[in-house]
Amino acid sequence: MTPPFPPTRMPQTSERTVDVAIVGGGIVGLATALRLCHSPGTTVAVLEAEPRLATHQTGHNSGVVHSGLYYRPGSLKARLCTEGREALIRFCEAEGIACDRCGKVVAATRPEEMPALEILERRGTANGLEGLRRLTPEGVRALEPHVAALAGLRVEESAILDYGEVCEAFARIVRRAGHAIRTDARVTAIHRETGRLVLETTSGEVKARTLVNCAGLHSDRVARLAGVDPGLRILPFRGEYYELVPERQHLVNHLVYPVPDLAFPFLGVHFTRRIRGGVEAGPNAVLAFRREGYSRFSVSLPDLVGYLAFPGFWRMARKHWRMGAREMARSFSKALFVRALRGLVPEIRPEDVLRAQAGVRAQALAPDGALVDDFRIVEGDRTMHVLNAPSPAATASLAIGRVIASRAACAFGLPAPEPAAWDAPVVGER
Repeated sequence: MTPPFPPTRMPQTSERTVDVAIVGGGIVGLATALRLCHSPGTTVAVLEAEPRLATHQTGHNSGVVHSGLYYRPGSLKARLCTEGREALIRFCEAEGIACDRCGKVVAATRPEEMPALEILERRGTANGLEGLRRLTPEGVRALEPHVAALAGLRVEESAILDYGEVCEAFARIVRRAGHAIRTDARVTAIHRETGRLVLETTSGEVKARTLVNCAGLHSDRVARLAGVDPGLRILPFRGEYYELVPERQHLVNHLVYPVPDLAFPFLGVHFTRRIRGGVEAGPNAVLAFRREGYSRFSVSLPDLVGYLAFPGFWRMARKHWRMGAREMARSFSKALFVRALRGLVPEIRPEDVLRAQAGVRAQALAPDGALVDDFRIVEGDRTMHVLNAPSPAATASLAIGRVIASRAACAFGLPAPEPAAWDAPVVGER
């Protein structure tokens, strides 16, 4: 496929300076690079710490394209999820990437969940969901015969795909445009020279006029390296999954979610059909003991000291220790995990599920102990930092990249990005 923009040449030596260095080769960093490919004459270098792109949050993603149901109307999450969802689906269609608009059922299983279900319905309507409809118990059973619910919502605009395949396509286009993507390039120091930044990495020095920090689990650390106080701390929350054994996958037809506790930025254990087959069940949300803590027994003393030294951690712990204890117990007890799944599908038995992958969510924590709910993008001197981009960041990635590229054009004097063929209409921003 011919690129929709003229190719540019990437400076090949450390003595040359790129316009933008992007720290982080996950889906947000790659989407930002893709957007900057549409800024005429702009040169970009993506720096990824790991040997492969999309290793962490993106590589462990369940593959859901979120509709925008959950997010507070007017928030960045709501606006960028709606815009990004349509842009992502158009991109996948253009690149031949499989995407199944399978839809979602949100099921209220207890009377006390009904008020939150009504809030979700109002949010979905305010966020422009066109296929949203309320379901009676009979309506839920018609779509999901094995789900027990008092009421529900049918969300037509949810989909599933493979985000790893999306990242491969992003990276392929960025490279084809002449830009650099370096792996094994962990940023260890940042200092300033006249008119540019010098990034010391484990694969050599990179000079850039501006920096965009999309480092996910390490975004607060990179911000501090760049001389910016992020005003928050990244906490890693591990989400552990089970998968249904093949002979029991018929119990779920679509995506099936509970009504979440709206006080937390987590959606509760749910059932997710995968684009390449199979059904995942989960995740829980347990504090990991290291930033890349994919195992229950993975511990980093420096990471733990960093949590404990942050006043917001103790304020969060005092407020939410009961929830944390429940999630930790469910992490170690398959019986408790299955009990949570049976709240949606009573027929689930312990032998119906096997342990599957775990992912780690980079969740920003404020000094007052609040779990930051919305996306947060902070500008510094010739730098821009994406400091909170959990779910639905993968869904919203192209929209987040567009916002970053547009802000960079204004703040750093870069050329304004031109529209892409897969762009969806832009939702108003603050």
